[in-house]
Amino acid sequence: MKLELRFFASLREALGLSQETVEVPEVVKTVSQLRAHLITRGGVWAEALAEGRPLRCALNQTMVDTNTALIDGAEIAFFPPVTGG
Repeated sequence: MKLELRFFASLREALGLSQETVEVPEVVKTVSQLRAHLITRGGVWAEALAEGRPLRCALNQTMVDTNTALIDGAEIAFFPPVTGG
């Protein structure tokens, strides 16, 4: 499955990139599994996307939870929770 990934705010800064296209294995079927797959890259990926770290996700610009199924060709965005004032 081919996906367009986008990273925003502190995630973009930590990873040193704002977007990339990835091909993921067939076993990666949900947003949570994608996150776990990216963590296996190690280094800053493991730190920035660590399981205990709160992140928000969007699939094709719609907010989703981590159990959402991925769609071939979809855009997946990861960003930290936003606080306002």
